[in-house]
Amino acid sequence: MTATVIDGKAFAAKVRAKVGTHVARLKDEHGITPGLAVVLVGEDPASQVYVKMKGKMTKEVGMLSLEYRLNADADEDDVLRLVADLNANPEVHGILVQLPLPKHMEEAKVLAAIDPAKDVDGFHISNVGLLATGQKAMIPCTPLGCLMMLRDHHGDLSGMNAVVIGRSNIVGKPMAQLLLGDSCTVTIAHSRTRDLAEVVRRADIVVAAVGRPRMVGAGWIKPGATVIDVGINRTDDGLVGDVDYAPVAEVAGAITPVPGGVGPMTIACLLANTVTACCRANDLAEPDGLTA
Repeated sequence: MTATVIDGKAFAAKVRAKVGTHVARLKDEHGITPGLAVVLVGEDPASQVYVKMKGKMTKEVGMLSLEYRLNADADEDDVLRLVADLNANPEVHGILVQLPLPKHMEEAKVLAAIDPAKDVDGFHISNVGLLATGQKAMIPCTPLGCLMMLRDHHGDLSGMNAVVIGRSNIVGKPMAQLLLGDSCTVTIAHSRTRDLAEVVRRADIVVAAVGRPRMVGAGWIKPGATVIDVGINRTDDGLVGDVDYAPVAEVAGAITPVPGGVGPMTIACLLANTVTACCRANDLAEPDGLTA
């Protein structure tokens, strides 16, 4: 068996095209342009690359792109004041504070200052609680992208046995909540899980998000299972996922590659979340297929 490759790059392009269509409709029918504000503190090289890419793609879909850069030695209060201004700005529908922040700043405090309705990263504790209780929330981009790809590949996920390897607040926990929302039977596995390989082997869907290169081997996978690899690890061999791709692809029914799998979906879902936030702010129907 050779797994079907779930092409995240191609799927992300479709999502961005759908976002662009909704943006054009909002402009033409309502005179509204969704706006995304990105705050970058310091000069972390990876963060600068991400912010530049986000700005480029935001403009490509026709949205308003606002970028704010502060020095690494800026006071935490400076960031909080900027966030407060963006919260009050009606042209801004989504706010993203690029992480990591400098060590003298408290990330949780800064994220908590963002208006939950504009929290397009889905990290605010209010959105975490809304998602956990099955209510309307802003959803973290990476898990949302994984869910979109799973729905596209399988259609109905109801009744499927899903194992999420990893319990982070950014991916593992919200991923489990989303799968529960689609009526999967969900297990969250982690480093303390006993007989981890056996637990994973029972799954129809495996989402690997642990940050350990090639941790998940072919012997962990039930024949025909769908494997979503969230991991991005830099090794001497280049970028690799949490899944040992080539052997697993011989067992799985479908698999995401690294790179080119989940990664491209994260920015696409950031754009989707901004459009969703804009529609909610203006009491308009939410775009179909761009949220959970």
